[in-house]
Parts: sequence; C-alpha cells; structure tokens
Amino acid sequence: MPSIAQIAQQVRPHIKECQPEAVAGEREATAPPRIVDVREQSEWDSGRIPGAELIPLGTLAEAAAERLPRKDEDIVVHCAAGIRSAVAAYQLQQLGYTKVRSMAGGFNLWRERGLPVEAPLRRDQLERYSRHLLIPEVGVTGQQRLLRSKVLLIGAGGLGSPSAYYLAAAGVGTLGIVDSDVVDATNLQRQILHSSERIGEPKVDSAKRTLEALNPDVRVVPYRERLTSANIDQVIGEYDVIVDGADNFPTRYLLNDASIKWRKPVVHGSIYRFEGQVTVFKPFEGPCYRCLFHEPPPPELAPSCAEAGVLGVLPGVIGTIQANEVLKLLLGVGEPLIGRYLLFDALDASFREVKLRRDPECPACGEHPTITGYIDYEGFCAAPAQWRAEHEGAAAPAD
Repeated sequence: MPSIAQIAQQVRPHIKECQPEAVAGEREATAPPRIVDVREQSEWDSGRIPGAELIPLGTLAEAAAERLPRKDEDIVVHCAAGIRSAVAAYQLQQLGYTKVRSMAGGFNLWRERGLPVEAPLRRDQLERYSRHLLIPEVGVTGQQRLLRSKVLLIGAGGLGSPSAYYLAAAGVGTLGIVDSDVVDATNLQRQILHSSERIGEPKVDSAKRTLEALNPDVRVVPYRERLTSANIDQVIGEYDVIVDGADNFPTRYLLNDASIKWRKPVVHGSIYRFEGQVTVFKPFEGPCYRCLFHEPPPPELAPSCAEAGVLGVLPGVIGTIQANEVLKLLLGVGEPLIGRYLLFDALDASFREVKLRRDPECPACGEHPTITGYIDYEGFCAAPAQWRAEHEGAAAPAD
C-alpha cells in the first residue's frame, strides 16, 4: 500500500497549490476563502490559523457533505507540511468541489514565515498539561476552563494544603486562600504547603510562595484574616467553588449560609484521628451542611486536631479527594459527591458511602427558611438551643 507521501506525489499534478502569503492576503479580502485544516486534533490544539476549521483527513470524505455544503466555494486546505492537504484537495475534487487549493508547506511554513497563529495554550502549557490534554473529558477546552477558574480555600492547613497543591498543579488559574494563622512546628507533620524555615510566617504567605513556585500559571490571592459575617460576601463573591478545610463550627455554619446566598458549591472535608469525610454541598441540588447538622455537637464530642490528634497522611487522602471533586465541578464531568457522604477509615483502608437528602425543614435551604441572613455564629455554636430560643426568626438581613 502506498504511503500518504507517495499518494500526495501522484496527485499533486492534478491539484492547485498556493503559498501561505497568498492565503494570508486573501483572508483580508471581501470574500475570503474557507480555510480547512486537515491535521489531527492534537496538532490543531498546538496552534492553528485564525479562522480555520478542523476536519481531519480521515473524516474528510464523510464530513464534506455536511461541513462543506457548497461545492463551488473557494476552499484552501492545509496540513502540517502540505502532504496530507494535497491528498485532501484531490479527494474534494473527486467529490465535485471546483475551487479547491492546497497550501504548500502547510502550517509549518505558515508559522515559519511569521504569519498569524492562534494558540489556545502556550507551548510550555501544552507540555505542562499534556497528560490532561490526552483525556477526552479534559482536552484543551477543559484545560482552558481550569485556567480561567477561581477556587477559594478556607484554610491553608491539613486539608487546604493537599487540595491547594493539586489544584495548582492542575492549572486552576486563581486560588484564594483564607487563613489568619502562622506556621507552627506542630503543623509540619501534615501541612505540606509549609516548611521548617517558615515557622512564624503567615500561612497564606507560605502557601503563596509554594504554589506559585509549583506553577507560575496560578495566581494565589491571600486573605490573612478570619472569615466573618462582615467580610464573607466580599471574599467569596468572585469564586466558582469553595473548598471547606475549616477547623471550627462557626466558620462552617457561616460558610454554609453564605454559599446558599451566593449559590456557590462547597466541597466539604473533615478529619479526626484516623477518620475522614468528604461531600459536596451544592445549594438546592442536594443537602446543605445544616441539613446534616442542624446544630453543632457539644465541644467535648468534637475535639480539634490539637486536642484529639490526627494521622499525618489522613488530610492528604481527604484533601486530595476534595481537589478531585473541585476539578469535576469545574470541568462538568463525572458524578460529584452531591447528596453522598464519603467516609474513609485509615486503619482498615476502607471507604463507605452514605446517601444524604435535603431536609425540607432545614432552616437555611428548606421550604420555609428561618435563617435568611448571617447570625451570631459563635453564640449559636456555643449554645445552639439557647440561641434558637432567643433569636429564631430574628436574623440580620441578607444584604
């Protein structure tokens, strides 16, 4: 069987060819030619002629009738070096197209001569994200979406560290990080964003240095402050997804109420000694945090990591799953953990899943919500029953 180059040599006397400069000039004409790129998708992704359309050579004969309905249209076909396009021009002629030309030298010569090139990703990005680009569910379009996305991480600690690391590596373009704490020696057993020489440094600054060194495509926005009713609207408004790595109940309830107000999905994670949990709270598509936990448990039943301890690798497992859920939400692929509570036990390396349902009586997202604005979260978490008795229905306005 003859090679594509041999076929091109045989058909070249029977087709018309044109030079890249001529095609570039014709693009500015009143009736420019239709430029058809017959390369493969991976070649197209690395750069293309502005205004061209992709019809790979292998699909040209089948696609021509639908994609190129006018057989008298002025068409210029091109490939990488002018070999496949010669065959494409001959194929189209055999199908009855009367004004077809092959661009000599192809896209390679076009680029060498400094003619306009449209590239969705830079060359270094094509290399960095090459394994993403090979996945049909991601590809160039998905990677561009990630680069445009904005994710807010609540906490730069045990859960925020692995989540942020993998989101930065994946090319999520903007990462906001909220944390008012400084790096402490006790953090270093699990909080992989930080290092020994940064003890005493604000965690958000340490995180910014680590993540921007990992991937210069990523912009890290530090918020060295606690999330409060006074600042949460200004902080979360511009972000697409929120990663909840909070270590206290007032912040979790505040974040829940704000996410409902702004309709922002929250990827929730929590850890305790050898156990971790992950779920996705997407407002009005599944339960919210208050549907699960109408009120916080007593402090003695929910000790912090500083009080109860945590296996160092556990937040790595849970935080990485959180990052996975974020990427699924941003790309619109897979089945996020909405209405599903994933539990991990590090001691026997087991996962189990619990189905969750929205509570129609939920005070935040139910049919008749009673929490319509931000409340005194510290007071609520300290004494929920007493707070309800004194304040139910008297929340501050939402705006």
